[in-house]
Amino acid sequence: MTPATEAFLERNQLSENYLHFAQRWFEPVLEQFAQQYQSQKRPQILGINGSQGSGKSTLADYLCSIIAERHGVTAVNLSLDDFYLTHDQRAQLAETVHPLLGTRGVPGTHDVDLAIQTIEQLVAGSECRIPRFDKSVDDRVPKAEFDSIEGPAGLIILEGWCLGALPQAQTDLREPINDLERLEDPEGIWREYINTALGGSYQQLFAMVDQLIMLKAPSFDAVFQWRWQQEMKLIEKYQNTGRSGLMTKRQVLKFIQYFQRITEQSLGEMPMRSQHVFQLELDRQISRYSGAESSSN
Repeated sequence: MTPATEAFLERNQLSENYLHFAQRWFEPVLEQFAQQYQSQKRPQILGINGSQGSGKSTLADYLCSIIAERHGVTAVNLSLDDFYLTHDQRAQLAETVHPLLGTRGVPGTHDVDLAIQTIEQLVAGSECRIPRFDKSVDDRVPKAEFDSIEGPAGLIILEGWCLGALPQAQTDLREPINDLERLEDPEGIWREYINTALGGSYQQLFAMVDQLIMLKAPSFDAVFQWRWQQEMKLIEKYQNTGRSGLMTKRQVLKFIQYFQRITEQSLGEMPMRSQHVFQLELDRQISRYSGAESSSN
């Protein structure tokens, strides 16, 4: 075990078994990064798509840790979550466009221009301040607490549940797919706003990605179990602190309905557009890999 992998395990509270798991499955991603970085002589941007609780953040940290160590480069992990609009900005959207836009998560609730600017600064090698979002208080952290990175970065990872997603045809938006859409968006204003946003600057952001990695859930049914496990960790971490952004089990059940439409569409069509696809089972173990270098492991 190296100092980098030891620090990775400690940060993520994982056992050494994770390293054996990661070495088995993620080597094709590492190998393809090495090939492209050496041949193109420029920063590489990897994108990770996966539903809530699928392991995106852990994978991103692992890849950053290993690549930084192997290649001696600066590796930066960005999450779409950290580019959420502030609480006040979303409150304004809720008042002027649709009440459901007060809830973070869907396209239209991110500061996409800030995400693009941040990546451009990292690629250019200039000093970069990276925003962070505190889910326990449902707001962006103060600017004084932003991370500071000295470029240039050799690797930039951008991860998010809707990363790489495509907008739907207008006709596909007409029928609600769950109780949230049926009861709280009967006229389709919210889902049309999301779809329009997704078809706009989000596509410019997604186009910056050199390789798209998908952690593919077995179905949308798994998302509730995974997302609730995430929330329980936050509850344990912030218990007795009075944080207002934490959710109950019932609230999580409603919360995931915000993501159902885009998640289900991506599960169906995104594997064909991804350079690396890892098929997850309900326990989040990988059962199959398909990608540019090999079709299975």
